[in-house]
Amino acid sequence: MSICTDHSMTNNHASGVLTQVAETVRLWRQRQHDRDSLARLSERDLHDVGLSWSEAAAEVDKPFWRA
Repeated sequence: MSICTDHSMTNNHASGVLTQVAETVRLWRQRQHDRDSLARLSERDLHDVGLSWSEAAAEVDKPFWRA
């Protein structure tokens, strides 16, 4: 019995899954950061970016995993 040491025969699936998990966590953290920043905007700042207070509140209230 021989052991295959050819790197082309190794399972690269795990690294792909880890990359996807890391990207998802990065996206979630960015969403939370953006929503925290949005929550700190003044009424004038919201007007400048074209959002009403209720639109901003609806976005801020979303959980981090929801786009």
